[in-house]
Amino acid sequence: MPHPIKRALLTVSDKLGLVEFGKSLENQGVEILSTGGSAKVLRGAGVSVIEVSEYTGFPEIMDGRVKTLQPAIHGGLLAVRGNDEHEAAMTAHNILPIDLLAANLYPFESKVADGSDFNDCIENIDIGGPALIRAAAKNHAFVTVVVDPSDYGLVIDQMKEGNGSTTEEFRRHLAAIAYSRTGAYDAAISRWFTTKLGIEFPRYVTFGGEIKQTLRYGENPHQRAALYTDGEGRPGVVTASQIQGKAVSFNNLNDTNAAFELAAEFTNKPTCVIVKHANPCGVAEAEDLETAYKRALSCDKESAFGGIIAFNQSLDSKTANELIKVFAEVVIAPKITPEAVTILGKNKNLRVFTTGKMPDPTAANVSVLPLASGYLCQSRDNTLLNSITVVSKRSPTESEMHDLKFALTVCKHVKSNAIVFAKNGMTVGVGAGQMSRINSARIATWKAEEAARVAGHKTTWAKGSVLASDAFFPFADGLLNAVEAGVTAVIQPGGSLRDNEVIAAANEKNIAMVHTGMRHFKH
Repeated sequence: MPHPIKRALLTVSDKLGLVEFGKSLENQGVEILSTGGSAKVLRGAGVSVIEVSEYTGFPEIMDGRVKTLQPAIHGGLLAVRGNDEHEAAMTAHNILPIDLLAANLYPFESKVADGSDFNDCIENIDIGGPALIRAAAKNHAFVTVVVDPSDYGLVIDQMKEGNGSTTEEFRRHLAAIAYSRTGAYDAAISRWFTTKLGIEFPRYVTFGGEIKQTLRYGENPHQRAALYTDGEGRPGVVTASQIQGKAVSFNNLNDTNAAFELAAEFTNKPTCVIVKHANPCGVAEAEDLETAYKRALSCDKESAFGGIIAFNQSLDSKTANELIKVFAEVVIAPKITPEAVTILGKNKNLRVFTTGKMPDPTAANVSVLPLASGYLCQSRDNTLLNSITVVSKRSPTESEMHDLKFALTVCKHVKSNAIVFAKNGMTVGVGAGQMSRINSARIATWKAEEAARVAGHKTTWAKGSVLASDAFFPFADGLLNAVEAGVTAVIQPGGSLRDNEVIAAANEKNIAMVHTGMRHFKH
C-alpha cells in the first residue's frame, strides 16, 4: 500500500544529483536528515537539513567511522508502523520514523581499481552505509531505499503521482536493488581481501558485479543475456570504450575477450589476432602492424570473414585502410590514432573498441564455470612453460625455437584438442576442438594447404613449419600426420605412456622435439 514520505535521511558518498534530489524532497515538505559531507553540500545549495549528530545528540566520532550507527537512526528505519510494541518503544526512546533513505557506499571498488594501498582500501570499507541500506530494505513495507542516483528521479515522480507517497511495489523493487548492491559490495571486499592474503580458494566464495548493459540476446535468440563488470578493472572488452559501431552481442563479447587476451600474450613485436567462435584462426607478428594484420588474415581468410580482430599496439591509419576492405564484427586495440578512427568510421556498423592499455597475461586470477548447483573455480592459465627439454636427437634451430614458442602461445588459447602449425612468426594451420588429437592435426594440415592455395602457392604452408600441441600425443599417428605435411619441429608437454614411441618416430623422421611438462587444455 502507499506510504507517505515525511522524513528522509540522505547520506551519500557519490554526490551526483544530491542537490536536485534534496530540493525536490524539500519542496514536497519532507524533513531532511543528513551527515557531514552530504549536509554541507545540501546546506551550501540552500536546502534545509538537520545534521544527524544534532538529531541523535551524539557527535560523529573516530574520523566519521561512527555517525549513523545509532538507535535513533536504525530504530527510525526498522520500526514497523502500526505495531503497538514498536510504537511504544519509539515513544519511550524519542525515536521518530524515517521514511526514506538515500545512501551509497564508500568508493571501495574504485580505490582497488586505482591501485590504492592496503590501508586506504581498508578505510574505504563502508560499515554504516550497508547497515542502513539493509535495515531500510528489510522494512521496505514502510521505507523507500535508494542506492543509485539514477533512481532519484523515479522516487520524485512516484511522490508527485502519489501525493507524497510511494507504492509498496516500487519500494520492493528498490529494496531488491539495495540488497544486490550490498551483496556486490561485500563480494568485492571479500575478493580483494582473500587475494591480498594469497587465499586462492576461500572457505566461502562470493561473486558480484554491476550491470553494464543488457544484450539483445544470449548465444542464441531465445536466450536472455546481460553484461556485468566485476570491478577488477582488467583491460579488455568489458572495461573498453566503444568508439563506434552497433551494439555488441553476447557472442561478440565472448569472442573479443578471447582475441584480446591472446593478443596480450605478445609483447615484443606488433601482433594481430583474428578470432572466430572464440578460437584463433589467424595470428601473426611482424615489424609493423599492417604487415602483422595481412599475415594473420592470410592464415585463414575464409574463417576470418565476420571475425574479431585484436591488436597489441596502437592501430594506425595504414592498418585501418586494410581493415575496412574485409567484413569484421569487432576491432579492439589499446589505442587507435585519430586518422585510423576516421578511416574505420567509413564502416558504420563495425564495432571498434579501445582499452587504453593491454592486460597482464601473467596476472593471477580465478576463473569461474557454473555447474548445476555449483561452480568450478580455477586459477588462470597464466604461465606458458616452466622448462624446455629436448627429447629428440636433433635440437631445434634458433628460428624453429622461436616459432615453437610462438605456436605454443597460440595453442594455449585454442580449444582442446588443439594443434597449431606456425612458421616465421605466424600461424599457418589451426586444428581446434576435436575429440581426437589426430583429427585436430588433420584439420591443421588441411588449413595449411588451403591457405597456400588461396595465396596462389603450390606448396602447402605446413612445409617447414613447427607444431605445438596443448597435450601429449597418445600415439605417434598425429605426429606422423604432421611430419608428412612438412612439420620440422614439435613442442608438446610429454607424459604419455607411449612417449618413447612418439620420440622414436620423431627421430626416425629427423624431427626436433621438445617437452615442456606443462599441459594447456582449454575447454
